[in-house]
Amino acid sequence: MALPDWARRLVDLYESNASNQFLVYGNVEDRFLIPGLPPRLATLSEFFIEMLLPGFKVVLSYDLGNGIRVEKGGPLFASWPALKDASPLPKQPRPAIEYLTQYFRYCANLARLQRESIQVALLLKNANLVAPASSGSVDHELGAIITLMRDWSTDNLLTGHPLATFIFAENASDVHPLLSRNPRCQHIQIGLPSTSEISAAFEVLQDRYPITLGESKARREEIARALTGATLTAAESLLKELEHNRKSPSADDLVEVKKQIVQTESQGLIEFVESRCTLDAIQGHDAVKTWLRQDIALWNSGDIEALPKGYLISGPVGTGKSFLVECLAGEAAVPMVKLKNFRDRWVGSTEGNLERIFRLLRALGRCYVFIDEADQALGKRESGSDSGVSGRVYSMIAEEMSSPQNRGRILWVLASSRPDLIEVDLKRPGRVDVKIPLFPTANARESFELIKFLCGSRGIAFPTESMDLLAPVLPDWLTAGAAEALAVKVYRETKTRKSSPVEALLNSLEDYRPPVPREILAFQIQLAVSEATDQSFVPDDFVLKEIVR
Repeated sequence: MALPDWARRLVDLYESNASNQFLVYGNVEDRFLIPGLPPRLATLSEFFIEMLLPGFKVVLSYDLGNGIRVEKGGPLFASWPALKDASPLPKQPRPAIEYLTQYFRYCANLARLQRESIQVALLLKNANLVAPASSGSVDHELGAIITLMRDWSTDNLLTGHPLATFIFAENASDVHPLLSRNPRCQHIQIGLPSTSEISAAFEVLQDRYPITLGESKARREEIARALTGATLTAAESLLKELEHNRKSPSADDLVEVKKQIVQTESQGLIEFVESRCTLDAIQGHDAVKTWLRQDIALWNSGDIEALPKGYLISGPVGTGKSFLVECLAGEAAVPMVKLKNFRDRWVGSTEGNLERIFRLLRALGRCYVFIDEADQALGKRESGSDSGVSGRVYSMIAEEMSSPQNRGRILWVLASSRPDLIEVDLKRPGRVDVKIPLFPTANARESFELIKFLCGSRGIAFPTESMDLLAPVLPDWLTAGAAEALAVKVYRETKTRKSSPVEALLNSLEDYRPPVPREILAFQIQLAVSEATDQSFVPDDFVLKEIVR
């Protein structure tokens, strides 16, 4: 069995003497496939011991709950003169780390005296509890622990001996920066399982779940593709439930289940944007719809060279930015994932939330990532007074948006009525390549066409000649949100008072007040005009004359 990419990189780094300490983070709580008779799914610790550390004579582990445990080489470890059979191995962090360091030095000195060479490995689990990211206050106990752990990778006595230490944490940012940023400590990220890894696991599990997985390999691969983005643990839990109910899931079942699994495992940090609409549901904005459809065609054909990495949708409040995103998701038939509130008040939690989100996005394959109110969510280069969180959020998102590996896989969609408040560097080409402005109606005729379109979707039809009657009272600069409210009032009056559509609209316009002050609309229109990357996106009415506030 071929090792996963992350495991091959780890082996190469250790065998080349490039590093002997590794911060292993990401999908560390999942199960992993181990070949054998029979092959099985096992924990990450078992995977390390059986697949990566077969040549090590002693393998130890440590976590706060169990303390120090001997996973392999018990008799050899018991020969250590300092070991007292009557005394339990220490469990508290500082005594345990000191104890382990003493043993590592003992083994290194044995080898230096040419008496015996003992290859030793340590699996340190839940490192975020042993060496947590702190608020910066002085903690001498924690400082002593981190100093000793850094020594494992920097002390010449220890680095000259076959010692390997593996520090496990779900998020690298949850571990104290003095440890996670140690230049001698290599970072190894374990992503969510790929389609091929899930498919290989299903081959192992097929005999246990014959009804759900079916008899054909093609069926198992179909289910694996549908569940890509979930952990193997979550996938097997689903198999157990389906097999218990003697059910083989349909394609629609799998899509829905996958969304539930991913949203659950994200701990509420993301949600899928559900859509039954396409771009046909949008009145006007023809140049924008044409551009988006061209990009969808390029994406579907696999031609990603001209595909943008991101869109910025700007425009006044109520112009339908979120609705455009929803219609885009329905048109493309590609998952649209919306980032929810990932900011947290605990030190390091915000960064950890982002790490978890990025792992899920990479595993989903092709998807849009929607960030609403991007001017508030994306952070600032200058951190201000929030202990640097905003600056770190900015850096993490900026790096992810510009990653070359994400082109053709993740397309970012930012929406904001105040694009001027988004950092310029986040809006540059290579992160946001296409900036799409949305505008209110420019004149009475456009307002009529918008209201007519929205009323038509409710079965309310206006005679063509009614435009001349309505023109004097129709407002300009009518946003989609305001027009939607008017359409609802027209529909209500035609049903409750049996008014004609024209009468109902005239009555609705008598007490109409714009929901957004005109001076604010003018300012936000000007911002949208200045951000647009293509002249065809901007109607002539907003280009050829100065916007009057």
